[in-house]
Amino acid sequence: MSSSELTERQVAAWTSYQRMRVQLSGRIGRELVREVGLSEADYEILAAIIESPDGSIRSLALRCGLDWEKSRLSHQLRRMTERGLVVRDECLEDNRGFVVRASEAGLAAARAAQRHHEQAVRRYVADVLSAEQLDLLGAIAETVLTKLDDERLQPAGVV
Repeated sequence: MSSSELTERQVAAWTSYQRMRVQLSGRIGRELVREVGLSEADYEILAAIIESPDGSIRSLALRCGLDWEKSRLSHQLRRMTERGLVVRDECLEDNRGFVVRASEAGLAAARAAQRHHEQAVRRYVADVLSAEQLDLLGAIAETVLTKLDDERLQPAGVV
């Protein structure tokens, strides 16, 4: 077996993780739509906005924070603006970009979605895992995120 091939153990772990990720994301996403009327993408954007210190965020910072392509963010914000969830204002520091903030309807939806999201995470993850398993899950996530961040910060072609 070459060093680039995964072992059976690695494949089994990855397959279980993928199934869990897809099912959790799908389940929580469907519940958000049904209970609050927000897609997962809507929620991600609104959560980033309400977590920002002044309740607004530059579009570039939003795109980088979500790790989305420019076109994906642009289309999503257009749909959310049309639905009255967000407002886009000119960015005084950079006339090429804009600042995004939640409308009153967006804030109300974000708060409802946040409560529902937390309940879902508790129901599907926090209440199912032991304290040790939760700690291990957090440590695993941080290790993988550190690797992803390190590679993102590397110059192109250098890994």
